[in-house]
Amino acid sequence: MTSEDRNRADARFNKAARAASEAKTVKSDRDVATKAVLDNMAKLKALRLAREAAAPPAAVKKTRAKSSAKKTAAEKGPALADWLAGQQSGGRRT
Repeated sequence: MTSEDRNRADARFNKAARAASEAKTVKSDRDVATKAVLDNMAKLKALRLAREAAAPPAAVKKTRAKSSAKKTAAEKGPALADWLAGQQSGGRRT
């Protein structure tokens, strides 16, 4: 094996080792960021639960139901036949 072949093999090995090392670094950085996010979520949830326990939600106000009186013919609008005639005379197809 020549020295040139040995240098190429060492370069390949070093490249693989460097890639593995960088992968570990990236994974640990990602794990740290994930842990920080999860810790923050847990803290915010605890604060929200404490706030809700201190001041329970206000009771829902009941509103009176409106009477459902039937509409008169004038309030309902035109009859279907009248409406269709108006649409037809206005140039619409029915």
